[in-house]
Amino acid sequence: MKDAELRSPVSFVANVARLPQKGLPVLVEADERQREALAAEYELLSVESYRAELLVVSWKRNGVKVTGRVGADITQACIVTLDPVTAHIDEPVEALFLPEQSKLGREGFEGGGEIILDADGPDSPETFSGDTIDVGALAEQFFGLAIDPYPRKPGASLDVAGDDQAEESEFQKKLRSLLGKSSE
Repeated sequence: MKDAELRSPVSFVANVARLPQKGLPVLVEADERQREALAAEYELLSVESYRAELLVVSWKRNGVKVTGRVGADITQACIVTLDPVTAHIDEPVEALFLPEQSKLGREGFEGGGEIILDADGPDSPETFSGDTIDVGALAEQFFGLAIDPYPRKPGASLDVAGDDQAEESEFQKKLRSLLGKSSE
């Protein structure tokens, strides 16, 4: 993370210089102030709960792997009716990090070397400087990606109000005849 970026409301900086052999477990449970900040950040009506359970372990020689889950209960505004729509987020978190000065990172990304990555696995490693990583901000990124960008209340549709059976346009008629489907 760059210093210029705003600090995450659920920031948790983990020291990765000397990780325990079994890894460093991290639990982030957002308090009311943090949940309000998340709701404002992601334009949600509210965040009722937010919890990230992570494990930070050594990876390769001097890299770091973060795995776990982020879960939350949120309320959004329906894109059709603006009524509240509740949703539950349960998202896996998985990321790899390499120190900026890492030979593996430099060779793999800049020097034409190879880093073999699983297509279904985590994204390519990110770099970090110093000996800390904000794993709380990482979990927040996965939370943000899991939010439905178009929440809809059950039964709500985007049909034009007061126009139950809209007249087919010329384009729709031609398309229907090309596809060989009869008009209902």
